[in-house]
Amino acid sequence: MATTRAALTDADIRMLVKGATPDERALAAHKLCRSIDRSVLSEEEREVAHDILRVMAADAAELVRRAMAVTLKNSLALPPDVANRLARDVESVSLPIISFSPVFTDTDLAEIVKVGGPVRQMAVAKRPKLSSKITTLLVEQGTEDVVATVCANDNARFSEVSLQKALDRFAKSEQVLQAVAYRSALPLAVTERLIDMVGEQLRDHILTSHALSPERTMELILGATERATIDLVDQAGRAADPKAFVAHLNKMGRLSPSLILRALAHGHMSFFEWAVAELAGVPHHRTWLMIHDAGPLGLKAICERAGLPSRLYSAFRAGVDAFHGLEFDGGAHDRERFQEHMIQRFLTSSHIASREDSEYLLERMDRSASKRRAQSA
Repeated sequence: MATTRAALTDADIRMLVKGATPDERALAAHKLCRSIDRSVLSEEEREVAHDILRVMAADAAELVRRAMAVTLKNSLALPPDVANRLARDVESVSLPIISFSPVFTDTDLAEIVKVGGPVRQMAVAKRPKLSSKITTLLVEQGTEDVVATVCANDNARFSEVSLQKALDRFAKSEQVLQAVAYRSALPLAVTERLIDMVGEQLRDHILTSHALSPERTMELILGATERATIDLVDQAGRAADPKAFVAHLNKMGRLSPSLILRALAHGHMSFFEWAVAELAGVPHHRTWLMIHDAGPLGLKAICERAGLPSRLYSAFRAGVDAFHGLEFDGGAHDRERFQEHMIQRFLTSSHIASREDSEYLLERMDRSASKRRAQSA
């Protein structure tokens, strides 16, 4: 294999060191960096390449250093000492490296957050991956814009304590509250605190996107002064602890046959299993066997034990069969399309369900389809 010096050509290296103009040296820097990034190097060749990169990082011309930073911003070939030197450079050089370079450790990033100022903190906040250690620092030291940006970064890991701190620092900031609310996943305590902090539109999003405790769910449903609407079926599907959720609903007299039927039609099988187990007074594992693996009479027997109306048995049978016949395909809007297919199968099967339940399912199916079309537009 050709040596690094031969692969990069002596002419390129001479141009990098002795080029008459910054433009000439910047072009040579780009070519050299691209070659270093793409080449498979021996240990000796890597040392030579690193020395060349250190020469570039010390070039007096900003254009040369920027060419290096832009070309190697995603590269593992950049030595950590050079990356940290570039991170302290002028913004046109430092920001590409801070935003993307994979060679920084958490210790490096923490130092940038502490001494780099708002612009560099913003670059850190946008990185494609962040640990909870760094997000904690950004929440503690960042400006409102920085904190909103890192909270909106779903590739950034957060502890519950850090999210609560963000809400403490910027309780009146719509920008920060919205960023937290639109995260793909939130701790239960953060979700429930947000509901009391945001406006009606954002509150509706939280209620349709995140799980609540059974106590808070019922509080919102029963609260006469609560403006936000909440769909108990949605919360049934999101419950982190379905056993506790159905137990609370049963205690409150809300674990109705209609709710169980609607949840099943949405594909919330775990909720269905725990709900039937709760009403039947049968352990979950035995209930699961009777629903899924006990032949055609198992489901009927457990529904009778649970005291569910016999007129709904065919509807429950249709829901279970539809669930077994469908699966997630891994595509975009996977869950939404699965639920639409579940409801379609359910509604076109021969069963006896109330007109109110059927109209509810049709309305939900139309709403889901409209939402997907709007998101795809």
